[in-house]
Amino acid sequence: MNQAGESNFFDRADHLEVRLCILLNNSSQCVFIRLFFRIISRLGDGIFWYILAAFLPYLHGKQGFVEAIYILISGLVVLAAYKFLKTKLMRERPFISFENIQQAAPALDQYSFPSGHTMHAFSFAILFSYYLPELTSVVWGFAGLVAISRVILGLHYPTDVAAGALLGSSMALLGLLIMTA
Repeated sequence: MNQAGESNFFDRADHLEVRLCILLNNSSQCVFIRLFFRIISRLGDGIFWYILAAFLPYLHGKQGFVEAIYILISGLVVLAAYKFLKTKLMRERPFISFENIQQAAPALDQYSFPSGHTMHAFSFAILFSYYLPELTSVVWGFAGLVAISRVILGLHYPTDVAAGALLGSSMALLGLLIMTA
């Protein structure tokens, strides 16, 4: 495919992504939806995950303390990775680039790619599914809500969230592979 064809493909893909972003963001005009996803996003800042990690020593004794420390270290690694990527890739947030996308919650930093909330949510969902398999559906449901909240609130594009999910999942799986080897 020539450059014109490649450019045309990416232009169409970008157009579709922005349309999806606008569609999801428009739902934030409903006060209930905006409030619900702002709460989900705020819990996804870490509160939900920290509370779960605090229960690990109670549930698993000394081993639970080790699990909680591992989750904390994993969270710090994900934090370093997404901060590095954001400062190198510098993709503007949708509400900055498109006037018809409304910012429905405060942004924690300047750039959008990848979604740090989603990286953490998917990484933690894998780790908590491993350490607390009885909560698998809860942690994955919450991770999915965190991911979609970022687009609905106008803070991320769908590809920011998809990349965050892939990166966070990959990092958690690699970490578990190393820890259990």
